[in-house]
Amino acid sequence: MNPSLKVIIVEKTGKLLSKVKVSGGGRCNVSHACFDIPELSKRYPRGQHFVKKAFHQFFTTDTVQWFEERGVKLKAEADGRMFPVTDSSQTIIDCLLREVNKYRVEIRMNAEVRSLKLEAGQFQIELSDLRLLTADFVCIACGGYPKLSMFQWLINLGHSIEEPVPSLFTFNMPGNPITKLMGLSVENARVKITGTKLEQEGPLLITHWGFSGPAVLKLSAWGARELKERNWEFGISISWLPGYNEQQLAERFQSLRFDVAAQKILNKNPFGLPQRLWEFLLTFSEVNAERRWADMPAKEQNRLIRNLCNCTFDIKGKTTFKEEFVTAGGIKLNEVDPNTMMSKKVLNLFFAGEILDVDGVTGGFNFQHAWTSGFIAAKNIAAAAQ
Repeated sequence: MNPSLKVIIVEKTGKLLSKVKVSGGGRCNVSHACFDIPELSKRYPRGQHFVKKAFHQFFTTDTVQWFEERGVKLKAEADGRMFPVTDSSQTIIDCLLREVNKYRVEIRMNAEVRSLKLEAGQFQIELSDLRLLTADFVCIACGGYPKLSMFQWLINLGHSIEEPVPSLFTFNMPGNPITKLMGLSVENARVKITGTKLEQEGPLLITHWGFSGPAVLKLSAWGARELKERNWEFGISISWLPGYNEQQLAERFQSLRFDVAAQKILNKNPFGLPQRLWEFLLTFSEVNAERRWADMPAKEQNRLIRNLCNCTFDIKGKTTFKEEFVTAGGIKLNEVDPNTMMSKKVLNLFFAGEILDVDGVTGGFNFQHAWTSGFIAAKNIAAAAQ
């Protein structure tokens, strides 16, 4: 956008784009196939209004076009997640590095920033080996930090920080018998956090430590702050059949007692649930699984109905979800202009990506925010330097 600018990327580690490499199980979930701005912005538990404004400048359509113009075709999967057609994150990394080489962007590796100061209209960037860089413009795109203390170099510039808390994590239930079903997934379940309005519906995965899958990860994102306040100890209730309430299920049971009267309860699983889960729920509800449907006592039937619609578990702790770890929190959004990504506190200081208090649920939303905010920052730096 402005060939007169010299661009230097300062990278703390000895690896480039390592988070891109491992994202989406090594396939890189580049974006999400949602092409409606208000709809897409609803996928951000924090920063919804901020991204809604930003998306008018660079949106999912622009992301697809940007990569296609550079020879990288993207595809959408059934759940909306978008990946390169190669199914390899290396394709995205190679594309970005080709751009770096084409425009002679300098990359400095193992260059950790110790401090950032603005002196006489220029930024002084001190690196950990005491080298100094000067710059007219700075864009901070270092991702989120897990601890408040790590933001100190930005607090020193006059910015305030929304305290970081983990988002996108799985729910732990040490020793709960359901964990014996590890590896089993349910296509659609509704998970609710007891005593709150927080609930999500979607695929649920049982793991050897508890629950995971899209329904749980989305719930952890929406409840990130509240669950931290509870020290990640809380109750959940699961409806294994979100299409039914208890009354509707009781009516269905009445007809089942006639329709499959002579069949054993164990063998006739009428709701399409995984067989191992059906067996677990029968044991959990103290139902004699060898009985015929016609002979099920009312007490056993009521317990089973309750556990199908409202199965309760106590959660004690969380586990970071693979490489999809995201931090909720960061630079307070009222201190950044969403139209330019420039700080309202420091002239010519810009922000992009997860360093801002913006985070999306799992599914390519955090990457889309990174591309959008990065593009807007670049556009405005290029224009300011003309």
